[in-house]
Amino acid sequence: MHDELLQDLWFHHADDVALTTITIHAHRVTLHATTTSRSAGCPSCGVISASVHSRYLRRLDEAAAAGRRVVVELQVRRFRCREAACSKATFVEQVSGLTYRHGRRSQGLQAALQRVALMLAGRAGARLSDALAAPVSRSTLLRLIRNVPENAPTTPRVLGIDEFALRKGHVYATVLVDIETRRVVDLLPDRTLETVTAWLAAHPGVEVICRDRSASFAEAGRLGAPDAIHVADRYHLWRNLAEAVEKTVVQHRALLPAPDPAGPPPVSLPPPSTPSRNTGRLADRVREQHSAVHALLATGAGLKTIARQLGLARNTIRRYAQAADPEELLVGRWTGRASILDPFKPHIDLRFSQGCTNARRLFEEIAERGYPGKEQIVRKYVHRLRLAFPHQNPPRRKPSVRDVTGWITRHPDRLDADDAQRLKEILARVPALAATVRHVRAFAELMNDRRGRQLKEWISQVRADQVPALNTFANGLLQDLDAVVAGLSLSYSSGAVEGHNNKIKMLKRQMFGRANFDLLRLRVLHAA
Repeated sequence: MHDELLQDLWFHHADDVALTTITIHAHRVTLHATTTSRSAGCPSCGVISASVHSRYLRRLDEAAAAGRRVVVELQVRRFRCREAACSKATFVEQVSGLTYRHGRRSQGLQAALQRVALMLAGRAGARLSDALAAPVSRSTLLRLIRNVPENAPTTPRVLGIDEFALRKGHVYATVLVDIETRRVVDLLPDRTLETVTAWLAAHPGVEVICRDRSASFAEAGRLGAPDAIHVADRYHLWRNLAEAVEKTVVQHRALLPAPDPAGPPPVSLPPPSTPSRNTGRLADRVREQHSAVHALLATGAGLKTIARQLGLARNTIRRYAQAADPEELLVGRWTGRASILDPFKPHIDLRFSQGCTNARRLFEEIAERGYPGKEQIVRKYVHRLRLAFPHQNPPRRKPSVRDVTGWITRHPDRLDADDAQRLKEILARVPALAATVRHVRAFAELMNDRRGRQLKEWISQVRADQVPALNTFANGLLQDLDAVVAGLSLSYSSGAVEGHNNKIKMLKRQMFGRANFDLLRLRVLHAA
């Protein structure tokens, strides 16, 4: 029963192997086995032979068991090839599901390490394999990636094309994605017109090409797939529009802050009381001990007994007993003591009332006026001011170009009340930005409602308002009008391409920046 269980546990995937014994060491398990088939086929000519030439012991690494490395010591036979025309005189038998030619690992472990290599590449995969008690080097894992069988790329009906950086700013490649299945079809080593055109010509059948507004990809699509419909990706269209909005906001950034020539009137803040010993953990402890001492005195206990019960010195108990009120004990040499911050407190109070509540900035201001102390003293004082005046809010930060661009390009329903009000005030001061908001929201409606046929009318309205950056964007749309109209009318989008771009970045980072294109391509094509 146990022999059958162990046989099924270790060699359920191999029919022609018999387990003989198992040797268990501290860090390794050795499985002793032998082959049971009577004949084997020659790998060159395929002729079956039963003539045994010799036997030898073959060692194979297997998947680990309970953190221990597993080694299979398999006795195999070498057969004579009886085919006279065959180039091989002898050959070694292979066990289906367990061995392969020149292999030092079982087929199961080989497949597992191959998956580790595809997911984690060299160094990270080597560390994981070592933790799994199946140690291999990073070079071995890279060789496993190179040995992965590559399937011929299929030709998608709807193809997404985009570029990605092998080395940002220097070397770029091209990713091709099946938009309908959202899987990577192929990776091309560069983004040149010739390379993309050659791939499209070699894979006829592409009906729709989703791309950005790159002239190179547009021309490659016309040459390699002349009958395909070009669709300008909505993601890139909106990003180009956002860039035009940002340029417009930059041109009017001097008008973004609200005019405030006189500044806010100072609010009168009464100076906080000078810190004393009447508050804090020490004062609370004194009051508790005073109450405990007088409670025990009321029961008739002596000072020595009270000192023993409370764990205090007898003189301390005597001092508590003589004080009728605990506040008498809190008056000491620190009460009313002058601080080096006192001469600078009026300035801090004034700036705090004006809305400057940043302790670091206040420290820098009084340091310029001769304050000799540490920043921590200022922080404590400002903290007390915040506690005393919790509703003294700091002034609103001036809106940046990025803030205003985000407010304009974001859906109005997703703006909070404060941002919406600030944007309304800016649009009232800057007519060019008001026109920009009107055109951006009209374009968003075209894109969301798939009303691409109304694009020419939108371009005419933009030209009538004479907003330079938007005019440039509109002129660019006219240069690729058919693709833009299709992008605003059809449901196809290159969102899947952008998702795979992020996955490619992750896989490339795992290769420590040295992105060997062939290895990266295999990893991307086989990534789940």
